Amino acid sequence: MDKVYKNCQSCGMPLKKSPNGGGTNADGSISTIYCDYCYEKGQFRQTDITAKEMQEFVKHKMKEMGFPGFLASLFSNGIPKLERWKNQN
Repeated sequence: MDKVYKNCQSCGMPLKKSPNGGGTNADGSISTIYCDYCYEKGQFRQTDITAKEMQEFVKHKMKEMGFPGFLASLFSNGIPKLERWKNQN
């Protein structure tokens, strides 16, 4: 049985907030691992980004959306532990 994720395993966004409920796999099916913003047609939209860069990107986006800085930092802290980044040095 496949593992079920509630959050995108690239950026940490809740998958239920993803416009289509997840990105798209190469076969056109909905990804249950990554959101629309991170994953399309079986590939990451941002291929050359690091976990640290993703953390900064997410913090910036959350602040743009009106989240206080401390919450943006708190929510982005777990990004390096997500599946996409686990094996990155």
